[in-house]
Amino acid sequence: MRAETQSIIADIRKSLELLARRMDWDTAKHRLEEFDARVEDPTLWDDPAAAQKLMRERQMLVDRIGTYEGLSRELEDNAELIEMGEAEGDEEVVTEAEAALRSVHERAAQKELEALLDGEADGNDTFLEINAGAGGTEACDWAQMLQRMYVRWAEAHGYEVELQSEEAGGEAGIKSAAYKISGPNAYGWLKSESGVHRLVRISPFGKGTRETSFASIWVYPVVDDNIEIEVPANDIRLDTYRSSGAGGQHVNTTDSAVRITHLPTGIVVTSSEKSQHQNRDIAMKALKSRLYQMELDRRNAEINAQHEAKGSAGWGNQIRSYVLQPYQMVKDLRTGHETSDTGGVLDGDLDGFMAATLAGQVSGKSRAEATAEE
Repeated sequence: MRAETQSIIADIRKSLELLARRMDWDTAKHRLEEFDARVEDPTLWDDPAAAQKLMRERQMLVDRIGTYEGLSRELEDNAELIEMGEAEGDEEVVTEAEAALRSVHERAAQKELEALLDGEADGNDTFLEINAGAGGTEACDWAQMLQRMYVRWAEAHGYEVELQSEEAGGEAGIKSAAYKISGPNAYGWLKSESGVHRLVRISPFGKGTRETSFASIWVYPVVDDNIEIEVPANDIRLDTYRSSGAGGQHVNTTDSAVRITHLPTGIVVTSSEKSQHQNRDIAMKALKSRLYQMELDRRNAEINAQHEAKGSAGWGNQIRSYVLQPYQMVKDLRTGHETSDTGGVLDGDLDGFMAATLAGQVSGKSRAEATAEE
């Protein structure tokens, strides 16, 4: 068997070992039997919220077991085919089986990465906020570019994207926008995008000079029904106002937009795209999610401190730099991951950056650090 094929098989086995550890393979079948027994309980749906939670957990376990068994079976079957083909001198069988193994390798690596999304809220839907930073009109335009980038990323992954609020820039772009992004592991994938994003380019507004612009991204999980967050009425101030969106026939002509201020923390959330009643509900959910994110940050204070230390060198909380002039490069300052395909990134190709950050967070060090050690 060729050395390259042996290396691929070894990588697949390592991925399978991680998948097995993450789901505690030795007890997985027993836990599935327990789930099945509870599903057959006629009183299960007396508590719909608890029943839905159980069904989600059961399906997650079913999917993980199926993935592990399917990849394991494909690995063994194709390894045997290669050995048989080599023994019989059938190069066509060997070539087909090696191609199949490469496919297994790619899928196993992807599933290994997805298995790292086992944080408390990683599986939740997420809120994503975009705010223009220093740079005036340039920064508002940059914020709108990021808005397009994240919407494209989400839609390419089959997520549901719902605009919560938007404030137009004075001359171009947006001052801010907030979205709810719904789908499996939406928060787990997007959480690594929180921070300051820096753009360097030739100004498109007639200046002809190279400009540096900043925008901030804030990602926090949607709090599901099983997480209780109490917000006393006297801790909030609720204001209504007229929406100031991008213009056109859909701009509100009544004070239906809602702003909620959490007095103890100073957190402000807004919603302006629905009726006043709907906006109030949306804003309250967003506030609870922000408060929950604060709790997650508190629990992970040491990890967050390390993360901020890596991201603060030279540019505050900057996490990523997008350079369009005098050369083209997008580089993540936490992991060292970079690409010259700036167009692809701005069109939503962010998976490589997210994967590198996630792997670095789990291992406790960035890929750049790991490379330096080798």
